[in-house]
Amino acid sequence: MEAIQKIGQLIQQRRDQLRITQRQLADMANIGINTLYKIETGQANPTLQSLQKITDILGMEITLQTKKVSAE
Repeated sequence: MEAIQKIGQLIQQRRDQLRITQRQLADMANIGINTLYKIETGQANPTLQSLQKITDILGMEITLQTKKVSAE
């Protein structure tokens, strides 16, 4: 669940940088404020569609990359 918490933290930080309230972001993304709160605190497993809406509004991008494996 570490990734979900990190995603929530990044969303909250970006929202704070842009001075957007949770209510404003929830309204713009057409999601419930409780859902946004749970996403930001790592208590929810958001759908990709919800994440896409939120990140588009915040000017963020969702990317996937291959994990780096350390050679031992």
